[in-house]
Amino acid sequence: MDAYARLKELGLRLPEVPEPRGMFQPVTQVGNLVYLSGQGSYSGDTWVTGKVGAITTLEEAQQGAKLCMLNLLAVLEGYLGDLNRVKRPVKLLGFVNAAPDFTQQPAVINGASQLLLDLFGENGRHARSAIGVGSLPMNITCEIEAIFEITD
Repeated sequence: MDAYARLKELGLRLPEVPEPRGMFQPVTQVGNLVYLSGQGSYSGDTWVTGKVGAITTLEEAQQGAKLCMLNLLAVLEGYLGDLNRVKRPVKLLGFVNAAPDFTQQPAVINGASQLLLDLFGENGRHARSAIGVGSLPMNITCEIEAIFEITD
């Protein structure tokens, strides 16, 4: 399955590769595993911010998680040169800027997981953790880091 044809079918485009906002590498490769630093719920002028369960709705937060994944895919493409080298996502770690009584962190990160399933089909299944946190940089609603397995 061609990743670019599938993105087009889904009506999605990869954003510009986000600039790192700190002293870290956006990508580290070890063998055929590519580790991606966390990406936030923003793309260009579109930002999803606020605490889920207080200001931001579950649906808005899921859209934020989708933005996180599109940013991760843009970084991955920038590194690999071709998303068709992705064999599969291995693991996601999602952080949700959550109100103290909000308990649906996994549902928020489903926004990113669903995009991977839509893009890669059954190969898009992955391990995952979703954690609620008291705050995130720039008040973004979520941040996700990922590990992908690639082909040579």
